[in-house]
Amino acid sequence: MEIKQSKYNHLKKRRNSKVIKELSNRKSPLTSSNKSAWKLVGTITFSILLCTIVLVPTLIVMIPKKEQPTQGEVTDVFEEEQIEVPQLHVTVKRTATGEVEEVPLEKYVASVVASEMPAEFEVEALKAQAIAARTYIVNHLLHQEDKEEVIISDTTEHQVYKNEEELKRDLGADFHWKMEKVADAVNATKNEIITYEQQPITPTFFSMSNGLTEDAENYWGSPLPYLKSVESRWEESHPNFTEQTIFTIEEVNSKLGTSLPAQTAIPIKITRTESNRVNKLTLNDKAFSGREVREKLGLRSNDFSIQQKDNHLIFTTKGYGHGVGMSQYGANGMAEEGKGYKEILSYYYQDVEITTITEAAPTLVAK
Repeated sequence: MEIKQSKYNHLKKRRNSKVIKELSNRKSPLTSSNKSAWKLVGTITFSILLCTIVLVPTLIVMIPKKEQPTQGEVTDVFEEEQIEVPQLHVTVKRTATGEVEEVPLEKYVASVVASEMPAEFEVEALKAQAIAARTYIVNHLLHQEDKEEVIISDTTEHQVYKNEEELKRDLGADFHWKMEKVADAVNATKNEIITYEQQPITPTFFSMSNGLTEDAENYWGSPLPYLKSVESRWEESHPNFTEQTIFTIEEVNSKLGTSLPAQTAIPIKITRTESNRVNKLTLNDKAFSGREVREKLGLRSNDFSIQQKDNHLIFTTKGYGHGVGMSQYGANGMAEEGKGYKEILSYYYQDVEITTITEAAPTLVAK
């Protein structure tokens, strides 16, 4: 039994040695040709990764990008591709310098809109303002055509006008987006004006109604069929709807040319128009029109009441402006309710049509 076991162990040892030798002679999968193949794969993979890391960002940088204005940089929104400029020009005399500027019509209209109405207003209100401003200057030019050169002011005597440099200064960092918005409104209504019986109207406008607009006859003394009183209550919730201004008796005497006694109760009598604006004010025995008092005292409107307190007169006004024609805040209120610019204009100017300069003033365009 022991001899056989010893022989068996000897044979087993020889067989294991043989197997180990055979295994040692076999090629490893990571050696020779296989090892070369794996090395090639690794090289290719590394090359692809290198290209991805280096070249892709380079290509991205090389792709042309639309340039954006840097902080503080302002794009010229008055370029002709943004506001199409007809042949008409407006000659404006600058109050500050006395110089004269000749401005293309649509550029002039854009400047007036930006100067007269907040750009934060609804687009439809800005469109209505653009057409009113354009109509005003066309009507003015049309009725002055016998003169060689018609020069208008840059103040409320005609329409407030500021050039590009002035608007950049006043609007500051908001210049770009505000003028883009105004330019869009001007372009959307280019060449359009308001007419009554085929003639351009005098489209007066003002900031804020007292709840009603005024008849032209009550403010200027002459009636115009399209400038009649209409309800305009969109402004009544505005925080600046009312304002108080306090004057000493001496200041009132100086501004109105009165001789009101100090520290004495002053007889005050007021009559009003149908729009609740002051028609006539009597202080002691001296009478004034509401318009006259507003302009001499610099009041916001001619809808005012007066309260005397000791040696002072307190004027409380409603609304802002003369009240005739289109209320700008009213126009914005209508726009917020979804009304379009034609509806706004037809509401504040009665029995009018929206037409073009070419149709209504062909002789002006042909100059």
